[in-house]
Amino acid sequence: MFSSCADPKSLEGFSWLICYLTSGKHIDFYWSFLTVLILLVVTAPTALAFGFGGAVAARSHFLPLRWFGKIYTAMVRGVPDIVFFLFFVIALDQGIEWMKHQIVCPDWTEPVRQGLEFRVCPQAKVPLGTSPQIWHQLYGFALAVFTFAIVFGAFAANVLYGAMNAVPRAQLETAESYGMSHGQVFRRILVPQMWTYALPGLSNLWMILIKATPLLFLLGVKDIVYWARELGSAKTQAYAYPHPDWRLWYFLFLLVAYLCMTRVSEIVLKKLAARLNHGQATAAGEAMRRAAQ
Repeated sequence: MFSSCADPKSLEGFSWLICYLTSGKHIDFYWSFLTVLILLVVTAPTALAFGFGGAVAARSHFLPLRWFGKIYTAMVRGVPDIVFFLFFVIALDQGIEWMKHQIVCPDWTEPVRQGLEFRVCPQAKVPLGTSPQIWHQLYGFALAVFTFAIVFGAFAANVLYGAMNAVPRAQLETAESYGMSHGQVFRRILVPQMWTYALPGLSNLWMILIKATPLLFLLGVKDIVYWARELGSAKTQAYAYPHPDWRLWYFLFLLVAYLCMTRVSEIVLKKLAARLNHGQATAAGEAMRRAAQ
């Protein structure tokens, strides 16, 4: 990065350390923190949308839709996350390529499944083999985000389903007695009230999502865990900056970074809970009312 770092072998002490920490791979390491933050920012609302849809479906009076909601939450919650991640990413990737294969290569005569191999025509590859590397990285990241959203959406659906059931039935009946339709009661009474009951469970899911981001490493995305292992492992004289095994220090740095993220999240969630509970007819709201007296 600096002109003085052109010849690492001539460096010593603090100058060597500065050049080492600003090398190209370390810049990628620092950027990988942005990858994790983007994952959280994109996945959280997407998972919440999936969860809301699943909860509404599970409460539906239409039997097939209610079955779909309950099966979705039960299936995903009953499978270990790592198994679902590894299976779903492969299945989704092959499913997309198979559908594209049917469209762009209708004259293809060879079977797609050849023993243990999955082969489609070159034009059906997603992204194409000739595409820039950035598109391969974005595609892998998109698959990871969608998988995270599916898994955590199932957990969110269970939380939101319980929160909807926790809203006092008397409030809903009162709204109906004033002439509100079922849709109006849902939008104006049930949904606004349920967040108070859902927030504790959703807060726990947010913390779990933060701790689950290292699974990006298993999905082929070069995240902070990948770079910590890559940079921390022992480097011989064949590398520009040889050093012994420093993985302990790199992973200690990640430990501190994750603790900082969770601590900031706790502060924000606590303020959000206080805002939602203010004036609400709940145990937390009553505690706030008494404390203010």
